[in-house]
Amino acid sequence: MANQFFCDGRTRRDFLRVGTAGFLGLNLSMSRLLEAAAKGEIDKSKSDVSFLFIFLKGGLSTIDTFDMKPGAPSEIRGPFNPIRSNVPGTHVCEHIPQTAKVMDKFSLIRSFGHRNAGHGPADHYMFTGYHPAGGFNGGLKPNNQHPSMGSVIANQLGPRGPIPPYVCLPNMHNSGSAAYLGAKAAPFTIEADPSSPGFVVPDLQPPLSVAAARVDDRRALLAKVDRFQKSVEAKANRSTRELGVFSRRAIELMTSRKAKEAFDIHKESPKLRDAYGRTTLGQSCLMARRLVEAGVRCVTVDHSNWDTHYHNFRVLKEDLLPKFDMAIPTLFNDLHDRGLLKKTVVVVTGEFGRTPKINKDAGRDHWSRGFTVAIGGGGIQGGRVIGKSNKWAEEPAENPYGPEDLCATVYHLLGINPQGEMHTPEGRPVMLTNNGRIIKELL
Repeated sequence: MANQFFCDGRTRRDFLRVGTAGFLGLNLSMSRLLEAAAKGEIDKSKSDVSFLFIFLKGGLSTIDTFDMKPGAPSEIRGPFNPIRSNVPGTHVCEHIPQTAKVMDKFSLIRSFGHRNAGHGPADHYMFTGYHPAGGFNGGLKPNNQHPSMGSVIANQLGPRGPIPPYVCLPNMHNSGSAAYLGAKAAPFTIEADPSSPGFVVPDLQPPLSVAAARVDDRRALLAKVDRFQKSVEAKANRSTRELGVFSRRAIELMTSRKAKEAFDIHKESPKLRDAYGRTTLGQSCLMARRLVEAGVRCVTVDHSNWDTHYHNFRVLKEDLLPKFDMAIPTLFNDLHDRGLLKKTVVVVTGEFGRTPKINKDAGRDHWSRGFTVAIGGGGIQGGRVIGKSNKWAEEPAENPYGPEDLCATVYHLLGINPQGEMHTPEGRPVMLTNNGRIIKELL
């Protein structure tokens, strides 16, 4: 998959990636789970709920899709027209007609916004619920950022069997890391495009030089090495200990039939694959559905490039929205038909929206003060519109919400107390959310 550039000159592959099979140390000890439950941090009644985070990297223009302003001047409203959805009184863009038919399955937060319109900091804010501190370098180093929602979920809840609790596809976004939570909360990253005809997940295959029958022999050898390692563990540094975690989880994945089946998208019918769209977004959404069905707690789909500074309307109409309008409604219908929507929280958003005013290049620039977030499933009431923006979609006109509140709501829906704590390697307690509020109007 070719590198894709954003307006700040960075490419997808400029970003630090962890999360190959070697970075799968995802087991959460039973003592940690019992401790969390005893403190009221975990609601076991919601233990079957998963989270699917569809991140439209670059920033979806929600003024042209989910919060249109047909009465605004032409330099604000643009050439697109609104159409009715299947929810009375709710209108969306004419170029997402299939999405309009599933608006009853998710809700819109039209009074969403935050204070940073730079890609890196805004990404971090949306992924973690924490605005980056001074000295933030785009998240290239884990010690100057917070853990992503997926890593917090992995840390708090652990895996369901041999399947990783947190998966990123097709790549790990730079702000999707575990940061100071370390290997046990790091994502498994596919690092391959599910829309490719020969798609496989490299880290589920033993190296070509190692016959499958020899994997068990190497597991036995690893056990012997581990016994030696325990004798000197007190002297080992943190990274060395994590390396052992990486190795064990890699072997578990390579020898797990359930894991291999979950990642085998070729088992899906050609008809369903066509419905999702044979695109990176479409097949990533299909893969995400397979993964939550198999027991993955959090899946992040990182899709680019929604940074429409130039020819916003042509790019949306001819490229981005047709892909979106196949993948997203098919995902909601598929989850619903399989009985999975009630236990899968789905969030669709970018790091911000686009400027209300169209620029000289027929594009829209970065705009974080006001945009729309779509959220459904997992206890969310579909078909609702939460809050509203002002007359030109510049900022919330009422009930403003932000990344802290989105994180708090997601954690609550997964049975995690948003006011709970995580800890840095030095033992310093950090709240799971930065005083985020649960968006109760959604529930």
